[in-house]
Amino acid sequence: QLQLVESGGASVQAGGSLRLSCVASGLTWSRYCLGWFRQVPGEEREGVAAIDSDGGTGYDDSVKGRFTISQNKSKNTLYLEMNGLKSEDTGMYYCGAHPIRADEGYFCGNRVYRYWGQGTQVTVSS
Repeated sequence: QLQLVESGGASVQAGGSLRLSCVASGLTWSRYCLGWFRQVPGEEREGVAAIDSDGGTGYDDSVKGRFTISQNKSKNTLYLEMNGLKSEDTGMYYCGAHPIRADEGYFCGNRVYRYWGQGTQVTVSS
């Protein structure tokens, strides 16, 4: 059973940086999507960045050039490096994971992810 545990959230000033981590215990799929999502109260969860098992990445336009998603497969850990933080980056950040069959494309930015972590709060004050 896959378990996702996020960490690294904090309260920071605008312009600051954070690195979020997500440990994916029990990740045994050969092909998968991993993603970071953000949710603020009263709004739907939205995708921030995603990475596939081949290393392909994708970003929401609002974070391009500021955020970097990466993975350390040997540690089963997903990261989100966040620089130049803005107040609109505030929210609960969730890690998601989804297995991909051998006969299908990744399309990580358009998936309904099957597994989720509990979230880590990021608050950016201006």
